[in-house]
Amino acid sequence: MSQPNPANTQEITQAATILSSVEKHLDRFVVGQGRLRETLALGLLTGGHLLLESVPGLAKTTAAAALAGAVGGEFARIQCTPDLLPSDIIGSQIYNSSTGRFEIQLGPVHANIVLLDEINRSSAKTQSAMLEAMQEKQTTIGGTRFDLPSPFLVMATQNPIEQEGTYQLPEAQLDRFMIKDVLDYPGPAEELEILRRLDAGVFDIASPPEPACTLEDVRTLQRYARSIYIDPAISRYLVEIVSATRQASRYIGPLAQFIECGASPRASIAFTNASRALAMIRGRNYVIPEDVKDLAVRILRHRILLNFEAVAENIPVERVIGELLGAIRTP
Repeated sequence: MSQPNPANTQEITQAATILSSVEKHLDRFVVGQGRLRETLALGLLTGGHLLLESVPGLAKTTAAAALAGAVGGEFARIQCTPDLLPSDIIGSQIYNSSTGRFEIQLGPVHANIVLLDEINRSSAKTQSAMLEAMQEKQTTIGGTRFDLPSPFLVMATQNPIEQEGTYQLPEAQLDRFMIKDVLDYPGPAEELEILRRLDAGVFDIASPPEPACTLEDVRTLQRYARSIYIDPAISRYLVEIVSATRQASRYIGPLAQFIECGASPRASIAFTNASRALAMIRGRNYVIPEDVKDLAVRILRHRILLNFEAVAENIPVERVIGELLGAIRTP
């Protein structure tokens, strides 16, 4: 799986300059949350969609809007509710009485960065409206296909502590998210910094800063990320990790009984794309095993389905992933 024209030093340096500018832009609006910023960068560089889970108030929506502002892209926020319809997302045909014809009105999904806020509050029918957009980067309205803009990134959020009026995301929907990240509370020092910035008016949206880069810069970064070299041995390593989730009894013994279903080949694709992007973020034009290991939980936690016994025994999916990583030899 080596690349014929791997990214050179000049391209890595250019990428580092652009990413640094984006990071400074995000730093104005997002305090701390280092892993969240890295996850946002991974989504931006790969075009892979992100699922963010946390309790309310941890800057998920703010981060999505800030990322759109950083790259000068069009941002759309869709508040998911039980009565939200698919047409509210992708658009619909509207009858124009003055012309006597139906006209197509595109929905908010036709933007560069789309935030699906509290995605688990929308029904399965509405959630399914995003499947074509997330996989094929297009929508179909009235038999007509509409390509989505480039770059295109979906960020979905969900609140794990509320069950009233929520719908569990189907596996087909979860599998289309490249990464699922679970956010933690900020530390006391970071929370104090948030208060200081509020008092100083730093978060004032009335005077947003200039974009840190352009959409063309993002497309360039995505092209560079695709050319990062990944050795065949590392490709075999990440494929073995994914395969081990389907044959866990060969690797982790008794813990394997808690796995209902393993990860699909989309996990291997996500591993490859995200590993290349992470290597570029870290200033390298080649992937190392540590890149794969650092991504394992974020790539696999929503793709490994645990059974009822795991819930009863309080076995977290992160523990299963950790055991699998420990059982597979690092190249």
